[in-house]
Amino acid sequence: MSSIFTKIINGEIPCYKITETEEFIAFLDVNPNAKGHTLCVPKQEINKIFDMPEDLYLKLMAFSRKVAIALEKTVPCKRIGMAVVGLEVPHTHVHLIPLQDMDDMRFQIKTTLTPEEFSKLAQVIAENL
Repeated sequence: MSSIFTKIINGEIPCYKITETEEFIAFLDVNPNAKGHTLCVPKQEINKIFDMPEDLYLKLMAFSRKVAIALEKTVPCKRIGMAVVGLEVPHTHVHLIPLQDMDDMRFQIKTTLTPEEFSKLAQVIAENL
């Protein structure tokens, strides 16, 4: 059965896409810890990050770095935090979260944006790539 991320990659579920390549896609998390919370996902459905072939893992990190730099140019923050948890969706993904303090990384406090705010934010991050 396809993960929710595979359905997003295949266009079966909409997303607030920032960018994509042949191998990866980046889109805004719709249940964000903070404004700009972004997911970087390999298009190949692999459950655990350390099960990825090393070359694909390194490419995912390079892709995530580019997105993080654009994200930091877009959303005022002290830094961009990165987390790989992987328990909620069985498809490798990197969380990029604009941080003001440690609570932004706890996955307990969420922020809310309107669909218009999500769309505009994704567009501006993409422009900063």
